[in-house]
Amino acid sequence: MQPEPPTPSGGTTPLRPRADITKGLPRHDAVLYCPSCWAYRQPPASWVRREPRSWMSTTPGTANDVARIHLDRVRRHIAGLGLTIAAARSFSTTACPRRFYLHLRLRRGHEAGTEPQAHVVELTSHDRLCDACSRSQADPDRWPAVVQVRQRASTSSSCRRTLNHVMSLLVCYRGNDSLLRVDWDAGAGVLDVHVVSRAHAARFVRFVSTVAPARVVGTARRLVSRDGEGSPYRLHFISVDICPVCEDDLVLLHAEASRALGRLGPLVLCIKVTSSLALLDTGNMRVVVVGVEACERFRIQPLLDRGRLVEYVVLGVQHDPSGHVAALGASFMMSWAQVVRSSDVGKKDAAVITVKTHLGYDLEPGCHALGYDLSGDDVFGHGLEKYGKRHTLPAAVLTRSSEML
Repeated sequence: MQPEPPTPSGGTTPLRPRADITKGLPRHDAVLYCPSCWAYRQPPASWVRREPRSWMSTTPGTANDVARIHLDRVRRHIAGLGLTIAAARSFSTTACPRRFYLHLRLRRGHEAGTEPQAHVVELTSHDRLCDACSRSQADPDRWPAVVQVRQRASTSSSCRRTLNHVMSLLVCYRGNDSLLRVDWDAGAGVLDVHVVSRAHAARFVRFVSTVAPARVVGTARRLVSRDGEGSPYRLHFISVDICPVCEDDLVLLHAEASRALGRLGPLVLCIKVTSSLALLDTGNMRVVVVGVEACERFRIQPLLDRGRLVEYVVLGVQHDPSGHVAALGASFMMSWAQVVRSSDVGKKDAAVITVKTHLGYDLEPGCHALGYDLSGDDVFGHGLEKYGKRHTLPAAVLTRSSEML
């Protein structure tokens, strides 16, 4: 009788099941899960966000998401014994979402002729806050850096639309792990953003500066603890101030600012807010972009904000083709419009006024427009009297068609 030829592993077929190649491999492991942000601990020190029950495998023979993370942890023990993984899958035998299993098929080395042996690792999920969530829920002394964003305006919340826009953009920015906590008070115009380090605070300041005319007005730091050898400051405060002028605000420039901007205005309309302000002189259709440094130097403040807008009914429009201007991705045409306040329509003493406007492309008889009624406002007390008789106050300034809202 011929002896059975040896297998590639050096043994014979009857002895092959008796050799336990999985001896020494762990059969139990713990999974650390943060219930606050749905993150799982990925050794050695990182956290990976996954949906709850993402360990469930939808494809037979594969390990999914969280199981794959902990498969890498088991792989180090497997490689130390000279084994390789032929197949892996995750499954659960109970309704408990905190316990699942890794079913591994292992073989020694890369010997394709050997039969893989099964090895099951039981994984149990334990709740523990990650580093970011633990700092956000702890006392303020554990917050490394805080960015305080303010927009100095009147008590009306409509005057802080730029700050509201920054807050809305944080919905997309919150996907970054650098944000620990956001304190928001729309009525007071307070936005405090807590981040993990001073470098992330500087990055967030640059982000705010790209979407709003903002500048850093001050920095401070507070020492939390100190030993005999000295230690660095842990808690940093960065104060960011946003220009109070918002889109559609009416601005009265001071005489110095008007001369520096090439005799602009002095009554101008803010038509766009990004990292700078776009000011439009409705009298001559000039558009000037003013940076945050110029806003601070000339102390540009809103004269009237969106809360003072009045609705008008357009009775007629006369275009001036020579007054066409294209700027900042929009087109404007100087026109003369006959308007009446919507509240005065039907009255015998309704006053019909003629105003010069930049909305020639958007207005037509019968439509509605929003604007500022200057006939009853004492704007001369804000500095217009310094210009003398060279400038007359218009009866109204239209901002946009009501259909554009």
